[in-house]
Order: sequence, then structure tokens, then C-alpha cells
Amino acid sequence: MDGFCYRYDGTFAGFLCCARDIYQYKEPANLFLPQDDPRPSLYGERWVETDEDLARRVYRRLTRRLGQGGMDLVTQGFLTCLDHRERRLLAVIDLGLRTGPGVERRLGDEQVLQVSKAVRNLQREADHLFGFVRFADCGGVLVGSVAPKNQVLPLLRVHFCDRLANERFALYDRTHCQLLLHQPGPENGGKGRWVILEARDFTVPPPGAEERAYQDLWRRFYDTLAIPDRYNPRCRQSHMPKRFWGDMTEFQHPASGGEGSAGRGPTGPGGLARREPPSP
Repeated sequence: MDGFCYRYDGTFAGFLCCARDIYQYKEPANLFLPQDDPRPSLYGERWVETDEDLARRVYRRLTRRLGQGGMDLVTQGFLTCLDHRERRLLAVIDLGLRTGPGVERRLGDEQVLQVSKAVRNLQREADHLFGFVRFADCGGVLVGSVAPKNQVLPLLRVHFCDRLANERFALYDRTHCQLLLHQPGPENGGKGRWVILEARDFTVPPPGAEERAYQDLWRRFYDTLAIPDRYNPRCRQSHMPKRFWGDMTEFQHPASGGEGSAGRGPTGPGGLARREPPSP
């Protein structure tokens, strides 16, 4: 049976090392699996160790051949939840090596089109989360949690590390078990330090009493601004998709309950969907 199953650590650097071996040894790849994936394969398996220096060299060489736009498409395409992602990215790389810079504009090619659509979905999801992420003060550290479809932390990192440059914060991606950590730089205006780690056992700590009081104030503010006569759930869902509601403070039930609380998730956001509007 022609082709191999490539197992690697699931990182972008590991994927670049796989691409290098595929082209160097001329062994086609029919399947890619992370190292901890228990699924068996009918193909012969190749285990590829991740070499950061090698990955950087491959990245620089591909950037020269594909152009920065083509390499950005490959880089962001790796962050998507696209089916058979690695094989599609290899097809884009192969086309770019044959045609040169500008491969990202060749939307007549099916693989380029599919990867481009997936990247637009990735960027759209990140744009939503720029406004929907909610942080809570947990012992002097701002902690937030999201459950995105794509690996959006690298895109969110740029936004939040700039906006919260003077804060210590942690943002957890429950879907991909990744944790973004940020620590502010020196007081003289130096840049902060950040890192994205694999964190499978991370648990968001509970907020303190003061934080819970502020969360309750925010829920009351959200409910008070609501206008019952202009309630339009379809319009709200178009601007604020339901899948983000579970992580938004204004839609969560406080532990103590109370009149100002709103149902968690789609059961009763804003105090209007399932009960009478709160008193002023």
C-alpha cells in the first residue's frame, strides 16, 4: 500500500519537520496523527521528531518560495479545524513550490480554496472572541476561559497582550487544552513576556467575594440596559452566537442566585428570554 502515516507531536514545528522528510525521502503521506492518538493505521507509520532549528530553516525556505502571503496561509491554516488539515496544507505547499509566490490567490485550486475558507472562519472566530472573552480577578491574576473550534490563542495573544500589557493574565482554551500566560514587563515600558503551553489538567480557580460582587453588578447593568419592547433574539444571536454565551459573565448564574442573575448559556440571557425584566 503506497503512502505512510506520519506521527508527530501536533505542533506547527513538527508539521514542518514532517514536510521536510516527505520531500527529502519522497515518501507520500496519506495520514497524519498526533503522537498520543490511539487510533491504528493501515499504512506504514513514520515517527518524526520535532527539531526547532530544522523547522525554522524549513519555514525560511518555504517563505522564499511561496512568498509571505502563501506562508501566512499555511501558518494560519494549521490553526484551523479543517478536515485532513495537514494533507491540504501539503497540497498548498506543493502548488506554491511549482508556481511561486502568490499561491494564496489561486482560489481556482480546490485545496487553496478550502484552506482559505477555513482561515476566514478562524479569523472570524477570533474577531468574535476579541469582544466576548471575559476575565475574572483570581488573586491578582486575570483568568479567562474559552471553548473555540479553532486554535485561536495565537491570534488572541496579539490583541490581549497589547490591551492588557500591564496585567498578569491567563486565557485557557478548553477545546485544545492550551493556556496563554502573560506577565507584564518592567515598569519602564518594556514589553511583557508571554507563552502558550499545553495544559490538560488546568482548572480555572473560583473568583473571590469582591470579584463575584463585580460580576453581579455587571449582570445587573446588562439587564437594566435591556429594552423589553425591542427584544429581538434572532438579531442578538446574529451578533452574539449562542456558542459563546456559556463563557460570558452576563449570561451566567451567580452562586448565590438573586433577582439580577441571568440563566447560563441559552436558557435566559439578559433576563428577558425566560422571565420578566428586572426592576430599575
